Formats: sequence, C-alpha cells, structure tokens
Amino acid sequence: MDDFGATGGDDAIWTREEVQSPCVKICVVHPAERICTGCLRTIDEIGAWSRMGNAERAALLEELPARADLLKKRRGGRAARRG
Repeated sequence: MDDFGATGGDDAIWTREEVQSPCVKICVVHPAERICTGCLRTIDEIGAWSRMGNAERAALLEELPARADLLKKRRGGRAARRG
C-alpha cells in the first residue's frame, strides 16, 4: 500500500482510511429534536463532519444509535386523542 491508500498496480483505486459518514441520503431535520431523521446528527455535526478527525467521528458514531429513541416519541395526533 502506498502513502495514499492505493494497493499498487495501474488499476488500483485510491481510498482513504477514514470513518465514513453515517449519511443515508434521507436529509430531513426533525422539527422538535433538531436532528436529521436519516443519520441522527445535528446540523452542526453534519457541517463539521469534514473537519473532524477519525477519533471524533468514531465517538460521534457511537452516540447516534441512542438518538433514535428521540424520534420515536409520539407528541400528539390521533394516538394522543384516544385517551
């Protein structure tokens, strides 16, 4: 492997060894929780992702699964009126 992550040969694909973005291309910000319903990151975290180091990215990825519960809360609608 060379300094850029290529494994050699003319057909080698250049890759970087970094923590990949959790983006799933469903970019909708929850109005109450202010997190993306697709990747569960805040707008600030999404914007800062490209400037984060691997350790910071990995730490954030560990936090994301716990945020899914924030989006499961029912805040009203028909279920709330059934009493």
